Amino acid sequence: MEIRQLRYFIAVAQEANFTRAAELVHISQPGISAQIRQLENDLGATLIDRSGRSVQLTAVGEVVLAHAKSVLSSMDSLRQAVDEMNGLVRGKLVVGMVTACTVQPLFDALSGFHLAHPGVEISLLEDDSAKLVEYVREGTVDLALIGAAHRAPEDLDGWQVISEPIVAAVPHEHPLAEKDGVTLAELSAFPLVCLPEGTGIRATLDEASAALGLTPTIALQASAPGAVMHLAERGLGVAVLSESMTAHQKGLKTVAITDVDVPAVLALISAPTKSPALRELLLHCRQSFGEPATTQVASMSGA
Repeated sequence: MEIRQLRYFIAVAQEANFTRAAELVHISQPGISAQIRQLENDLGATLIDRSGRSVQLTAVGEVVLAHAKSVLSSMDSLRQAVDEMNGLVRGKLVVGMVTACTVQPLFDALSGFHLAHPGVEISLLEDDSAKLVEYVREGTVDLALIGAAHRAPEDLDGWQVISEPIVAAVPHEHPLAEKDGVTLAELSAFPLVCLPEGTGIRATLDEASAALGLTPTIALQASAPGAVMHLAERGLGVAVLSESMTAHQKGLKTVAITDVDVPAVLALISAPTKSPALRELLLHCRQSFGEPATTQVASMSGA
């Protein structure tokens, strides 16, 4: 009995067809039939009923199928354990980034991980934070950098890397430029330019507005913080972004929003189940971002 014969047998059982199973495991149809016959001879029992038009497992075949799956699962676990002991991380990782991400520590972590483990294929996916959270929950994304209001989703593993207030940014000739602070009600008297729904900054603005019974007018929205600031600088609305996003914008005056207690958060999240590759990537992320903290460690651009 050989491991490959068990794989062939499982494929035939799943496909209920020798031809499709042969295509699945990349072997000829006569080849897979011969291997299954050899497995039956070794076990001394008929595993597949070939009398009908479709493939059916015998009662013995059903029992063997369960054990075959268990054997292959154990083989995969054995290989994974040996790989981990040898430091050989293989596989594929899908990393999600909030749209227009320019957070350097994430790029540093990906670079360091790639150098240490070139055998792991990394795919990058950009989307809004709300969708990235769902992708991580579904398991289609392994790790994601997201923006959120208050905190990261509590049902997912991860840690907060930035927490800071949202602010308004206006041209120097704007009426609000004379103020050091403004309430959200005062701000809502003007059209706003903001990031789209599904981002942490927008979630913070919407949550704070709803708590105060306000409905601000979103005149324009853009997925990149830089675009939001350029639109505001040209008088198309008051920009609402995080404090660090507007810190070095010379054409705009940053004005604090005094009655918003909801912080904008940037967080790394991952599903509870960790592959060896993901565990290694998380180590690199902790080295790049630092340990979980509430202090600002990078610009929130893209949140």
